[in-house]
Amino acid sequence: MMEQQKLLINGERLKNTLEQFANFGRTENNGVTRLSLSEEDKLARDYFCSCCEELGMSIKIDDMGNIYATLEGLENRPPIVIGSHLDTVKNGGRFDGVLGVVAGLEVVRTLLENNIKPQIPLMIVNFTNEEGARFEPSLMASGVLSGKFEKSIMLQKTDAFL
Repeated sequence: MMEQQKLLINGERLKNTLEQFANFGRTENNGVTRLSLSEEDKLARDYFCSCCEELGMSIKIDDMGNIYATLEGLENRPPIVIGSHLDTVKNGGRFDGVLGVVAGLEVVRTLLENNIKPQIPLMIVNFTNEEGARFEPSLMASGVLSGKFEKSIMLQKTDAFL
């Protein structure tokens, strides 16, 4: 039987990554306003992609704006998916949504620094407009992906900023 290897994430790195994301839309009370597809969200999305590219992950973005970053596995199988969303409500918390995305980054970083290639591919996903604070309804892009919403209808949604 193979000996189990105990892996620990780097808690300080996780905290620093969360703080970096909080800089994109940080509010006076240490919260975050990062409405979906706003300039702050674009900065966070770009930063997420750059983090994934540094890790050698492949990145795909679908027509709803969902970002999928994949670390190849030893086997060509459907990936294990980790993630959530980077958008927030107005004056939202610093951890809602982003923690799911950053947790995926930390898992991949930990595997790579321990020279472990996963058996099954790992995918980190950032769903677009999960909060629905800018475009109604919430869970928009994941709702399209799961078949709850009709894509053609969701792509016509506008916001009060236009």
